[in-house]
Amino acid sequence: MREHIDELLASIRQLENEVEDEYRKRRDEFDARRAQLADEFLAQQRRYKTGLLRFVLGARPLVALTAPLIYLGWIPFLLLDLFVSVYQAVCFPIYGIPKVRRANYLVFDRADLPYLNIIEKFNCFYCSYGNGVAAYFREIAARTEQYWCPIKHARRIRSAHARYPGFFEHGDAEAFRQGLERLRRQYADDGEDTSAR
Repeated sequence: MREHIDELLASIRQLENEVEDEYRKRRDEFDARRAQLADEFLAQQRRYKTGLLRFVLGARPLVALTAPLIYLGWIPFLLLDLFVSVYQAVCFPIYGIPKVRRANYLVFDRADLPYLNIIEKFNCFYCSYGNGVAAYFREIAARTEQYWCPIKHARRIRSAHARYPGFFEHGDAEAFRQGLERLRRQYADDGEDTSAR
């Protein structure tokens, strides 16, 4: 009986080894195919790249002339970024408002795109920064408004921030006074840092 069990165990080990070998072989084939597809994808992407000289020479003159004005936007974006970062670092812990994670709003992933030339990559970086700072600022301002004055306006506003629908109706003094403290604590759904509270 013991011999039979030993034979069965040996057969199981043999089958396990065969399965592991087959798995390793398939994994290696998959990795090779994935690398081949990645190379093909990269080559496909690079076919759409516009050369730097052709890009510059193909620009309309007025576009080229206004570029310095656009790039001057770095100054206010940097100042706004610095101000709101310091503002929330100082004030939010005092108010008990969870801090906004800057990294959730500033995303720089376009530089890896192989079909962009150096100027296009720089432009994408600039736009990502400007729009990221604007979104970061908007969330900080929205949380501040939720804390200090969560009251809807009397007339409809365009593109209200995501917190606005939860605010109190304009003129509803009773709801405002009864619910203000509750609303000041409703940040838990943000997935952000709640340690400030």
